[in-house]
Amino acid sequence: MSIVSDTTYRTKDGNVMVKLNIEEGKRHFFRNIKWKGNTLYSNDYLSTVLGISKGDIYNPELLQNRLKFSLDGRDISSQYLDDGYLAFDITPVETSVENDSVDIEMRIFEGPQFTVDNIVIKGNDRTNEDIVRREIRTRPGQKFSRSAIIRSQREIINLGYFNPESLNIEPPVNQARGTVTIEYQLEEKPSDQLELSAGYGGFSGLIGTLGVVFNNFSLANVKDRSTWSPLPQGDGQKLSVRLQSNSRFFKSYNFSFTEPWLGGKKPRSLTVGAVQTSFDYSLNNSGKLKITRGFVGLGSQMKWPDDFFSTNTTLNIEQINLDNFRSGGFAITKGKFNNFSIKQTFTRSSISDPLFPRNGSKVSLSLQITPPYSLFRKDNVFTPTAEQEAEIRRELRYEVGPAGTFTEADVQSKINELREANKFKWLEYHKWRFTSEWYYNVVDKLVFAASAKIGILGAFNKDIGISPFERFELGGDGINNQNAGLQGKEILALRGYANTDITGNGKTTNSGGFEGAPIFNKFTLEMRYPLSLNPNSTIYVTSWLQGGNAYENFNKYNPFDLKRSAGFGARVFLPMFGLLGFDYGWGFDKQITGHQGYGKFNIVLGFEPE
Repeated sequence: MSIVSDTTYRTKDGNVMVKLNIEEGKRHFFRNIKWKGNTLYSNDYLSTVLGISKGDIYNPELLQNRLKFSLDGRDISSQYLDDGYLAFDITPVETSVENDSVDIEMRIFEGPQFTVDNIVIKGNDRTNEDIVRREIRTRPGQKFSRSAIIRSQREIINLGYFNPESLNIEPPVNQARGTVTIEYQLEEKPSDQLELSAGYGGFSGLIGTLGVVFNNFSLANVKDRSTWSPLPQGDGQKLSVRLQSNSRFFKSYNFSFTEPWLGGKKPRSLTVGAVQTSFDYSLNNSGKLKITRGFVGLGSQMKWPDDFFSTNTTLNIEQINLDNFRSGGFAITKGKFNNFSIKQTFTRSSISDPLFPRNGSKVSLSLQITPPYSLFRKDNVFTPTAEQEAEIRRELRYEVGPAGTFTEADVQSKINELREANKFKWLEYHKWRFTSEWYYNVVDKLVFAASAKIGILGAFNKDIGISPFERFELGGDGINNQNAGLQGKEILALRGYANTDITGNGKTTNSGGFEGAPIFNKFTLEMRYPLSLNPNSTIYVTSWLQGGNAYENFNKYNPFDLKRSAGFGARVFLPMFGLLGFDYGWGFDKQITGHQGYGKFNIVLGFEPE
């Protein structure tokens, strides 16, 4: 292509116009590609890595990417720069252009190998140096490696303590010694989060929330007042405390602590935590609920299949107390239920930035399982005893009062409910979750994101059936105030729909709520564009297509039977307040009644709902 002529002129309204006459010419193709100056790798090997063959369309931009740098590491420079050849250079020269064919000669300067002499870290004003150093993949004495530096940059960013936009890496070279010093220049950013909110819910009264997350906590520096800001920091530990209450009906307490490097030598994490949630609706005859849960988790980074993999094992102990509770959507409204489970999770994550990923992926597979108690039970263990039946009659007599009466049908109904409760006194289930997220930088800062999520809740014994707890509820914003602390269900957002639009089977429980579904899937396609990547206020806008559904059983499961939606939204991440945002979506498969519309507005507070 060439510019044959050009001219400029001014229009009547004062604008300047530029006119170019372009001759496109004919399309050219690669012909012969020769290599010169290479001693480390053969011509055939370099041609295979280059991936350009005789007859391919001549594309200078593709050629430069294959020579200098590509995101997947498929370039010539990576072969040398990852093996210590820091001074390596390659220049493509057009040696002949005949008709529509171009001959290229690759002139290579390999240079000497360089060894890492020292690692220097600057700018870590609050974070201890060893916290940064343990994330770095370059070590003194190793050969220089560009891929190791890129991976180190990713790990430092994922700590969440430093500004990714100002992170800089300098490799000063000592030519005489054949060594290089790698200098990581960092800028600390606020990483702690504060959640403070209050709202009035009419009959529910004033609801208040206070939560703090210290992401760079230091338990060892508790006695050193100079490290307090406002609490001791610098060791990369995470401390989270959250309180929520409306004094009349609802209280929730949440605590967790994470040590990411247990023992300080290997990336093995320890997490301990406790949650207690209680609802008291006895004033309007809806009963009480109390959930107490404790958990311990151990995580580690894996070396196989590669070191992007990690594993986490969590031991959960939970007790659910229902006292005629009719507001949770459970099929059972009374009883004590014990949930002892082990959850095993395998994750592979190559995401570049946790706040605004531009490339990479995250894939996770988990199994949460309880002991199969029914294998050790007698067949009639669920039948209420004579004492329990007598207690039922006393309760009914109290409910109807001195002048009232009850029938045997009322007694039998209570017995059946107690029999169901006895089945699940010790919950038994196996619960599978699969999550996949992919990010691709389309152009400039525009990012395409795709995700798929699937969940399955199964039973060991078909006579007992699937647990009424641990089910999936799909729809809405995923953070419904009444259920946010409820561990008895897993609530997942589907933008464009209300919280009760998708029930899986349409069934309601005796309490009038939806019992949830044992199977769900959800798929999302999204475009994101950042308005600000400043660490003090990361802002981006998003538009999305989403589809999902919940299913009663495998016979009714159809991954193509989806409730579809589309919409737009925005996200703002403030270090002290976490994630804030909104979505406005249109649900295309709603059952519209009355004046209800297709549109739905959702608020995002504190975290991105599933």
